[in-house]
Amino acid sequence: MAPDAVRQMHLGLFLLGTGSHIAGWRYPGACDSFQDFSAMREIAAIAERGRFDLIFLGDNLYADPLAHPSYTARLEPLTLLSALAATTTHIGLGATASTTYSDPFTVARAFASLDHISGGRAAWNAVTSASPAAGANFGRAHPAHADRYAIAEEFVAVVRGLWDCWDEDAIVADRATGQYIDPAKVRTLDHTGQHFNVKGPLNIGRSPQGRPVILQAGGSAPGQRLAAMTADVVFSVVQDFSEAQHQYAAFKQLVAAHGRAPDSVALLPGVMPVVARTDREALDILGTLQGFIDGGNAMAMLSERFGTDMRAYDLDAPVPDLPLPDSYHSFVGALLGKARRESLTLRDLYNLVAAARGHWVLCGSAERVADTLEHWFREGAADGFNVMPPYFPDGLSDFVDLVVPILQDRGLFRREYAGATLRGHLGLGPPWDGCNPYALT
Repeated sequence: MAPDAVRQMHLGLFLLGTGSHIAGWRYPGACDSFQDFSAMREIAAIAERGRFDLIFLGDNLYADPLAHPSYTARLEPLTLLSALAATTTHIGLGATASTTYSDPFTVARAFASLDHISGGRAAWNAVTSASPAAGANFGRAHPAHADRYAIAEEFVAVVRGLWDCWDEDAIVADRATGQYIDPAKVRTLDHTGQHFNVKGPLNIGRSPQGRPVILQAGGSAPGQRLAAMTADVVFSVVQDFSEAQHQYAAFKQLVAAHGRAPDSVALLPGVMPVVARTDREALDILGTLQGFIDGGNAMAMLSERFGTDMRAYDLDAPVPDLPLPDSYHSFVGALLGKARRESLTLRDLYNLVAAARGHWVLCGSAERVADTLEHWFREGAADGFNVMPPYFPDGLSDFVDLVVPILQDRGLFRREYAGATLRGHLGLGPPWDGCNPYALT
């Protein structure tokens, strides 16, 4: 790991148009739609002004009117990012595409296209769809947790193999000779596996980054294994420093066990910062947001996360001893761990989920927020953060205008972009690091 004098944070923006807080859209002046492109363009411009590494879009494959507004009514992520590629110049553009309900050829082609359109700024969040509700929209039974990750491992390997079917100089376009493509520099994949049979190659040349960046967010043991083998950036769900520090050390060891340099993968915990010029102002903002919470929506979200109807339990009693569900392992594991450590009631968990869907909430003055982020970064709990503003655009502007300058003054974050690609922002070298770029590894 590089010394702190040169090591700098990575910052991703988790973009939910109505804000990460379930009622963020109700805050005065807040964006109230994830279908308004002009608003998304403004948000992207603020994040790029703040020199963020990337914008990240999650996804949902079904609509639940009681769920978070931005997961129920939203623009399709790749369509939105392709449009934002034309309005931004440096910031990375990452989106989720499910390994459970997509196919490798389509995903590989779409993200290679985004990489070309953006000039080397694309990132794919390779996730298994957690909720069984998605299956009904695809005419399929939802696979069990272990099966989803077996599918995902092969899926990611095939996508990487398809990206590698073209040499960088395969497209000759020689006007004098009339040769457009050198056939010797384009290969078929000829993959035959347990879940996929894919011939290849893609019908698009090698992308500007060599391969788009791979993001991961799995918190279960199979999810961590997949991330350690294949990811460039990993998003994590944590609730406190000691938990984050332990998770960071364990994950870096797992990366090394898979033959990769630990600092070649950036671990970014999710954080919802509620920031103002003073602690009191920040607490007032959070209090206003919490006052907007609809109890039915928050309880429905809690029930979905835990895979059981939580209305059957007393909100003011200790959190019941519940097993991990077949979905949302990282969210539920983080919440249950915090509940046991701090003797929380179910109402306490209810409030946590209502505020940030189980993510870490950091509320305070700009100095307090910057101090906390620096502590986590320097003390082995994070390589940076996936920033989840409670509402847009001001929740992001406050972070960019108040917190980012402090981090810059302390030498913890860039003042200017050093390159034009997302791999460059992340300090990543060629995607194959001296190994055979065409191997399914």
